[in-house]
Amino acid sequence: MLSLETVKYSQNGPVAIITMSRPEAMNSFNTALRLDLRKAFEHAAADKSVRAVVLTGEGRSFSAGADLKASNDSEKSVEELLQSEYRPIFECIASMPQPVIAAVGGSAAGIGMSFALACDLMIIADNAFLLSPFTTISLVPDGGLNWLLVNQLGYRRAFQLSVESERISADRCVELGLANRTAPADSLLAAAEEWAHSLAARAPLSLAATKKAMRLAAASDWASTFDVEAPAQRDLRASEDCEEGISAFLEKREAAFKGK
Repeated sequence: MLSLETVKYSQNGPVAIITMSRPEAMNSFNTALRLDLRKAFEHAAADKSVRAVVLTGEGRSFSAGADLKASNDSEKSVEELLQSEYRPIFECIASMPQPVIAAVGGSAAGIGMSFALACDLMIIADNAFLLSPFTTISLVPDGGLNWLLVNQLGYRRAFQLSVESERISADRCVELGLANRTAPADSLLAAAEEWAHSLAARAPLSLAATKKAMRLAAASDWASTFDVEAPAQRDLRASEDCEEGISAFLEKREAAFKGK
């Protein structure tokens, strides 16, 4: 099992649970957490036994964002840190074949909010909130948060939520489409794992292809998306899992997908 300093990595059957573990600092990001989180996601992405991933935070917060107290723990500039240490994690989440569920407890602020929104799905505790606080400390939203918010909400609403540093409650997150669902705070992780297991039972090749096509669709046009769908459908139709899925449907039984 993967052993890291600031991230706990565990696996329950086909579900990997990646837990940011700096609870004393509200899981704010320092160099160690950035490097460990990248290792954890790259490990999960490469593990064929993993069919779904849950990202969460230990303690009272999903993540408070960048650790401003640890700003001197690296010789890199802020731009270099974003490009060389943060960006590879976001790119891994986006490109890995498995769906990633963010289980947000307490709060996800700053670049912690970016990580929550970068995941494919989000479940948020009913007493939790998202926060883009950058204008209160004279910074710009980062970690791709400008794109994530504008793409999800449109420019005017995204701009207002960011420049006014509004705390976005759990119910409001669902209403705006930033989160998929809420859960009681004391059963958040259990609900996230249950959801992940239900996804893990589905056809993994289909999940991966759908994720790839929809990630492209979010930043591209209809024609480009169609050109990704068509060859993906060709390959999937020739897979053993497709034959199994069709047989299971006709025989009125649960399919046993193998990722082949």
